[in-house]
Amino acid sequence: MPQLSRSGYVLDALTTVERERLAQRLSDNERYVLLDHGTEPPFCGGLLDNKEDGTYCCRLCSLPLFGSDKKFESGTGWPSFFYPFDPVHMRTIVDTSHGMRRVEVRCARCDGHLGHVFPDGPTPTQMRYCMNAAALEFFATGQEPKPAGQQ
Repeated sequence: MPQLSRSGYVLDALTTVERERLAQRLSDNERYVLLDHGTEPPFCGGLLDNKEDGTYCCRLCSLPLFGSDKKFESGTGWPSFFYPFDPVHMRTIVDTSHGMRRVEVRCARCDGHLGHVFPDGPTPTQMRYCMNAAALEFFATGQEPKPAGQQ
């Protein structure tokens, strides 16, 4: 029986074989961000100015991460959100690389690196999930990946 989130999506970790199969469709930059924990330069991601209604998902495994209604303009150069689609769809770990302390955000299913979260966002959460556009795939309303059992 698969482990499901409250929103109905499978959270079981991908096997190494599944992860590598999905990674084959990634560009070099997407691999660098998602698999090598890289960061894309600011103001270069194609989703930064996206204003369409829909869902931002993990580019590697398509797990929903953020709704467009939780996106805001942070001025940082990366797509920013103040609340996740479902909090259990991501996990956080302390990142002390680059001589600073940050909180890294990873996909709960595939462990892909998504970005970082900071406590300087808007109300009501005061959180800023600063995501790499290369780690995200956008699905317009009506095109979202289906929860388990609804494919």
